Amino acid sequence: MREAFAAAQAHDEGQAQLAVYRHGELVVDLWTGEENRIGILMSCTKGIVATCAQMLVERGLLDVDEPVTRYWPEFTAKAVTVRHLLTHTAGLPSFPKESGLVAADALDWETCIKALGAAMPAWEPGSACAYHAMSYGYLVGEVVRRVAGRSVGEFFRTEVGEPLELDLWIGLPEEQEHRVVPQFSTAPDLEIPSLKLSTRAVRSLIRGYAFAGECVPLLNTREGRAAEIPSMNAVGDAHSLARMYAATIGEVDGVRLLSEESARRARTPQTDSLSAPAPLNLMRMPFPQRFGLGYELARPGEPMLGSTSFGHSGAGGRLAFADPESGHAVGYTCSNMTWNPMAGADPRWLPWTAALTQVRTPENL
Repeated sequence: MREAFAAAQAHDEGQAQLAVYRHGELVVDLWTGEENRIGILMSCTKGIVATCAQMLVERGLLDVDEPVTRYWPEFTAKAVTVRHLLTHTAGLPSFPKESGLVAADALDWETCIKALGAAMPAWEPGSACAYHAMSYGYLVGEVVRRVAGRSVGEFFRTEVGEPLELDLWIGLPEEQEHRVVPQFSTAPDLEIPSLKLSTRAVRSLIRGYAFAGECVPLLNTREGRAAEIPSMNAVGDAHSLARMYAATIGEVDGVRLLSEESARRARTPQTDSLSAPAPLNLMRMPFPQRFGLGYELARPGEPMLGSTSFGHSGAGGRLAFADPESGHAVGYTCSNMTWNPMAGADPRWLPWTAALTQVRTPENL
């Protein structure tokens, strides 16, 4: 694993970390650059939020098949269930155009929640699946806030971060700022094809991706890291990501976040029978995402360790997941945002996932 990680990072201008837990024990802890640094985790944040939601489900406080309005009475879209939010099938991939929100508004929780609470779905909830790049964190995060009585960042910190002693936050404390490695990109800008389609679903999806892109520069600022933007602004290290996921499939130093049955339900495929909303369903996507209840599932463009793995990737190449079959949990972070999801798996993942797969086989466990 050490040799594979070194090979993967040999030509990367940024810093990176790789951590692996196996049956609750740390077995790999590697990094390039400076030790004891933390960084922005982009959409790996969504997997952290999913874990918070699943903990509330396990405690009987949250029912994924209930309408969101049961927990958030002001929410306008009465047909949307919690399951729809977790699986990117709610039809709410962006803030409504009429809300007039700009990137700086992402720092204001109440402004964002008010806009989403008044939004109407761009497609029939549950009938199609398309990534809610920015809205996911606010939608699920507000449900967590309503149920738990505290923000999703506060819930995560007290129920997960502190018990597991993680260097991982949604809403970074100021005293941790000196440890942050800024993110950057040496990759060419992605070319987004021009879509001459005027359906409401297409406009909403494009608006959602565009808004998320406009928010990325915020993450290299103190204000952007201090706020709770729970689709993209968790800050932490690879060790903490791996440790959190290890605790979703087993006990880690006396802490277990999810039961075996809860983890099984959370990783059960939810969207394999769905396509993107029309007319995007007519376009061939090379590596379509697959979702469980809030987590990404393994796919050709994000193989993880195979069919039982669940977790979440993050823009630029971050990746964190658990694999209950092998007992492994993995965290990988990077400061150089080079991953192009349209081209398949990040080349930096491949050497060490191949090495880890060699010890994943039953005869080696």
